[in-house]
Amino acid sequence: MMTNQSTQLGSTIVGHEVLELYQSRNATVGIIGLGYVGLPLALTAAQAGFSVLGFDINPSYVDRLNHGESYIKHISSTAVARAVAAGRLEATNDFSRLSEPDAILICVPTPLTQHREPDLSFVRDTAVAIAAKLRGGQLVVLESTTYPGTTDEILKPILEATGLKSGKDFFLAYSPEREDPGNATFGTSTIPKVVGGDGPEALALANALYRQLVIETVPVSTAATAEAVKLTENIFRAVNIALVNELKVVYAAMGIDIWEVIDAAKTKPFGFMPFYPGPGLGGHCIPIDPFYLTWKAREYDITTRFIELAGQVNTHMPYYIVERLVEAVDRSGRPFTGSQVLVLGAAYKKNVADMRESPSLKLIELIEARGANADYHDPHIPELPPTRQHGTLTGRRSVPLTPATVPHYDAVLIATDHDDVDYRLVVSHAKLVLDTRNVCARAGIVDPKVLKA
Repeated sequence: MMTNQSTQLGSTIVGHEVLELYQSRNATVGIIGLGYVGLPLALTAAQAGFSVLGFDINPSYVDRLNHGESYIKHISSTAVARAVAAGRLEATNDFSRLSEPDAILICVPTPLTQHREPDLSFVRDTAVAIAAKLRGGQLVVLESTTYPGTTDEILKPILEATGLKSGKDFFLAYSPEREDPGNATFGTSTIPKVVGGDGPEALALANALYRQLVIETVPVSTAATAEAVKLTENIFRAVNIALVNELKVVYAAMGIDIWEVIDAAKTKPFGFMPFYPGPGLGGHCIPIDPFYLTWKAREYDITTRFIELAGQVNTHMPYYIVERLVEAVDRSGRPFTGSQVLVLGAAYKKNVADMRESPSLKLIELIEARGANADYHDPHIPELPPTRQHGTLTGRRSVPLTPATVPHYDAVLIATDHDDVDYRLVVSHAKLVLDTRNVCARAGIVDPKVLKA
């Protein structure tokens, strides 16, 4: 980290005065991508006293933000309106304004292709847009999750094609996002931020900026190290979730309740960390990010066996759940073909309206492929939005959850354990409940018609 001593960089002096730009919060921060990562970050920077210019290709996002309205359910419109009214937050789809910010933070998607390979098209397109307006002294930070080397191998060459040089004319860093949508305990400002730079000057500047935004920064030696940190965090979760999903299958065959096992095991004060099974993985991180490392590892002739096995186990879970559902309905004396199934929860996790990679969509498709009819109820998602892989489900609407509607279904499949669902109403009026989240037991509901899966 830089001190008060100045460092000669090209034709400018970058030292205490430039650090002071961030430390005094007089810098303008540009954020590209105003979704589940970018919007909370923009609000955090605005609330910290920075002037924030947000960029997004979605004109609806831009218009709603500039009118003080949030389009993400767990983010308060009041907070957005306050930041806009204070002159701290402005949104635009005019990328020619990228010369205005002192720091540009990139928060664009990094999905997988159909062949489970990294799709960095959003990162490349963003880099090209920045390069068109890049000016001396700007700090550019990638936050999107990706494989180690992306900042140096993809972003840097595009920006340096302008003739400006990283570490001399502009500064390049990587700081992985750590958002957890709907987490009431940890938000953007209360989660430590890992920071890696392309050289010590870039690290110092990025660290100085983020220290104004979050409770703690964690500087690491390189941008590639910071990229590896993010992947490691999500691979750790993916592998351990796969482990308990596999244990669930084994223990279920033995007549053992996996949730009872985990609850007992976690009483050990050391050497055990609880993870919980489910109907499959969802969200933009855990189902996707591990395969970025799998892809990159091939460049070094290394096979990532744990990651690939975990992916296989987790990807198979919706199939396992539907098999258990078919068996349960058949045992109740009703043929599964032609039956009516209500999938409870469309979001990938509880208490959010986030549909990204939600296993519920796969569950609905598998149920209908087996000849049944499937509806869904989700208090956070009134209508299923367009998705890349499940386009035939687009436009379906959440059905009401009432004493009159629940008995219409031959089975209710609990896929997401939202807090604002009346599970006692569900159990009391349902013919059969298959609970993949153990929510009924956690609510103290004991009924023979409730089966765990």
